[in-house]
Amino acid sequence: MSGLIITALVFLVFIVIYQIAKASEYATVLRGEEKVKAQTNRLMAWLMVAFFILGLYGIYKCHIDLIDKMLPVSASNHGVKYDEMLKVTLILTGIVFFITQTLLFWFVFRYQSTEKRTSFFFPHNNKLELLWTVVPALALVALVVVGLRNWFTFTSDAPKGAQIVEVVGKQFNWIVRYPGPDGILGKTDYTKTDDATNVLGIDWSDPASKDDIVVQNGELHIVKNKDVQLVIRSRDVIHDVGLPHFRLKMDAVPGIVTTMWFRPLYTTKEMQNMTHDPEFVYEISCDQMCGKGHYSMRGTVIVETPEEHAEWLAKQQPYYASAQAPAAGSEAPATTTPVDSTKSNTADTAAKSTAALAAADIKK
Repeated sequence: MSGLIITALVFLVFIVIYQIAKASEYATVLRGEEKVKAQTNRLMAWLMVAFFILGLYGIYKCHIDLIDKMLPVSASNHGVKYDEMLKVTLILTGIVFFITQTLLFWFVFRYQSTEKRTSFFFPHNNKLELLWTVVPALALVALVVVGLRNWFTFTSDAPKGAQIVEVVGKQFNWIVRYPGPDGILGKTDYTKTDDATNVLGIDWSDPASKDDIVVQNGELHIVKNKDVQLVIRSRDVIHDVGLPHFRLKMDAVPGIVTTMWFRPLYTTKEMQNMTHDPEFVYEISCDQMCGKGHYSMRGTVIVETPEEHAEWLAKQQPYYASAQAPAAGSEAPATTTPVDSTKSNTADTAAKSTAALAAADIKK
């Protein structure tokens, strides 16, 4: 019943609109078509002027009201360059926008059709076509060249001595791996991936892997004013490491290693003071729709001083120790002492782990 009522109402609205249009047409004939046309042109011209003024005010008002919702100052060296590119782009396009829109609305108002003047149609001019095609093209080429230069810079190899950190995307969280004292990330093999004991598929036969540190809570610890190169991978689908406060992002693609590097400029505490927000954190967002849990894939970047970073590292246990630890329920105590990768014995550790598993099975 309600569907029929709605259909009838829609039909009646169309009838009313049609009748109004016909009445307007008859009124135009009675009053004189040319006179009505001139009055309509004048009305539309003034409305265009009002729309132009209100539009400019709306742009200004939105800028003032939303300025505090924008990202704070860039927290990386590359981000500073990208902010400069954005400013140059906005200034150039803003000037062009203001000039073209002013001319557009002025011409509509100034050269409106009246009883004494009709519109002049200017269908084509090769010189004008060439002018407003080549000039914008050259401006865009210049902007693209600058953008490509910055892109090639932060995707190139990091400067010597940079901190190396691996960031791996997984539905639906980030896993971060740090090299141990040797400064080298161990090799990985996706066939060795195991959520229980080897979330990143680390190849334990590689001596460099024995002192690697794995953080599964999505925290990326880096040092202020020290270059850091991110080695980015994905365990399943395409993710994207988004670092909005550093103005950087890079896809995490299954089977492909991507990289980018940057230098953080402010610690987390300094940015909290600069933004007057004690709850401020640098965010790692996933900028690709990666599945139904995409909304929850959020990590944090903690930028700290060298002393704070060294203190944090000292508290971390190599992932190899926990991956090879005795099974739950065994009597062997868990160690928190960092493993020296230069002295570790893979065969001996494997034998102890097997014995512990057997003891746990006997108790069960």
